[in-house]
Amino acid sequence: MFAQRREILFLYTVKDANPNGDPLNANHPRYDEETGQIMVSDVRVKRTIRDELISMGERVLIDGESNTLVSRYNTLKAELGTTDGTSTLKGCIDARLFGATFAVGKESFSWTGPVQFKWGRSLHRAKVEFVQGTAAFSTKEGSQQRSFRNEYIVPFALIASSAICNQNASTTTEASDQDLDKMTQALWQGTLNLITRSKMEHRPLLMVEIRYQSGYQSHIGNLDELVTLTALDGSELSSEQQIQIRSPRQVIIDLSKLQDKLQRIQTHIDSVQIVADEAAQLKGVTEAIERR
Repeated sequence: MFAQRREILFLYTVKDANPNGDPLNANHPRYDEETGQIMVSDVRVKRTIRDELISMGERVLIDGESNTLVSRYNTLKAELGTTDGTSTLKGCIDARLFGATFAVGKESFSWTGPVQFKWGRSLHRAKVEFVQGTAAFSTKEGSQQRSFRNEYIVPFALIASSAICNQNASTTTEASDQDLDKMTQALWQGTLNLITRSKMEHRPLLMVEIRYQSGYQSHIGNLDELVTLTALDGSELSSEQQIQIRSPRQVIIDLSKLQDKLQRIQTHIDSVQIVADEAAQLKGVTEAIERR
């Protein structure tokens, strides 16, 4: 169990890739039609974390394989030497962090995960492009005509996601401070390791982690809404300028609103840690920044 509530703000960039395709809409990138923002589900973010946790040697409940719950449960029981669902799931870091719903035989329960991510959104209007190409193989034997492939890509998006780590829920799942530290490591490194055709050029850009004093029961919330992108001269970006962004070096990431919030509740804050890629150009930050 962990005693201190945490909040996490995570920014990353996507270039010439599909951040989160919608399988019910021809794998079109998820987006907000009204604002033109690219959207990424919390499930996609947690998948990135899980995949990296696996590469780190951690045991997870949802391993990406096509399994039934019963099959996965039996496998985990054999690995852990456990006899019930509760102790088995507590042996999986993703169940401890994100919760789980379990129903096997006469045993059933549902855990609310202590870590909850909200949907991510690009901090600017972005463009979606439909591209076509030829497939590797012909349509039939002896034919010179190859089939076509269609796909969607986003030329560039700077996406912000945020999470709240609720110490109260950790009393049920027994998530620890060590689990949270591994999760933030997996979030950063896992984004960098999204090396697939549709996810190439995902780059972690900024992570802000707020640790509150033990016993504090509130939080700021919606940290992504406290981040503003501006032009390099500090002026507001027009809609056209937002669509034309192709690199984080073209904009300033202004954290002034977040800094103001932190100052108002500073007596309740234990620490603030900021990690940033060298490409991130930040404004409104007073805390020390670790560059990667």
